Amino acid sequence: MKLILKYFPNLSEHQIQQFEALEALYKDWNSKINVISRKDIDELYLRHVLHSLGIAKVMNFTDGSSILDVGTGGGFPGVPLAILFPECHFHLVDSINKKLKVINAVTEAIELTNVKTTHSRVEAINDTFDFIVSRAVTTMPEFTTWVKGKIAKTQKNELKNGILYLKGGDLTEELKQYKTVKAYLLSDYFEEPFFETKKVIHLPLKYKP
Repeated sequence: MKLILKYFPNLSEHQIQQFEALEALYKDWNSKINVISRKDIDELYLRHVLHSLGIAKVMNFTDGSSILDVGTGGGFPGVPLAILFPECHFHLVDSINKKLKVINAVTEAIELTNVKTTHSRVEAINDTFDFIVSRAVTTMPEFTTWVKGKIAKTQKNELKNGILYLKGGDLTEELKQYKTVKAYLLSDYFEEPFFETKKVIHLPLKYKP
């Protein structure tokens, strides 16, 4: 929890309580339904919570923004971002229903009211969103085909509507076809060695009815 306050010192008391509650909740649920690897659960705040919040270092979502989290797994990056941006709307989607059961229990326990979950493939979601977030569920070219037609027309944030993708490693080849893509190094924001190769990829996408 100290790690979160180190980089996000202006949290409200309620947000601090919500973040603090995550460890016990995820450890308890992980013993029943394995949504986080055994190795990672002990470093929940570094590898999952803070990593998810890397998106917030790149994009300070305007109140009222709508964000779709694709392949959310145990609720990352969606749950930490929803705590940080209580006036935004988060829709978390995963094709594995038991993972959503964990998210629903966690969000209920910490009274997180701006999160909706859907058991579905993302292609079946018909709404549009200001941003689509995810943590390295597939390559960017494949991901863009999944989320086609899901970007809102109206711009309300400083970055153009589109994808904010958490990914690591050398992405030169994977991203070379995109002229407007921008990679933000998380090592510019966080000093822990874990973030050395981690990035937030912003790919603006045009609204297509």
